[in-house]
Amino acid sequence: MTEPAPDRSHGLDDDLVEVAAAVLAASRALLGVAAVSLAPVLERVSLPQYRALVILADVGPTRIGALARRLGVHQSTFTRTTDRMVAAGLVRRQENPANRREVIVEATPFGLDMVRTVSGNRRREIERILAGMSSSARAVVLAGAVAFADAAGEPSLETLAPLGG
Repeated sequence: MTEPAPDRSHGLDDDLVEVAAAVLAASRALLGVAAVSLAPVLERVSLPQYRALVILADVGPTRIGALARRLGVHQSTFTRTTDRMVAAGLVRRQENPANRREVIVEATPFGLDMVRTVSGNRRREIERILAGMSSSARAVVLAGAVAFADAAGEPSLETLAPLGG
């Protein structure tokens, strides 16, 4: 897929336009890595369910309302999703000991294993790609990735949640 001609109307330097195009190409490649890593689990879990598991794996047991907000969905919608996740053995519900009116959702070992599987798949796919590069090219990728990550800052979990992690 070719990129449309760069828009230079914003007064960007030519090198900035070129670097942005390269980063866009790399982001498409990484999106492919994400898709490949998710494919095996999407046969057993929907993307919204996986998104919830990623959050639960990161933050631990969470109130159902807070989890729905992090996912950007209405609590009643997420309650139905939770019902399906409980039935699939991905999460369990429990009463909040501090407030019996609240429900806490927690990933089960099976649900956490699913998140670990996707993360492992993703890491192996990235390592496979990097193994095909020379050590000098990997050093350039390392320097560029570190600089880009530093400049971008750590995205919030809410930002990453729609993408499964």
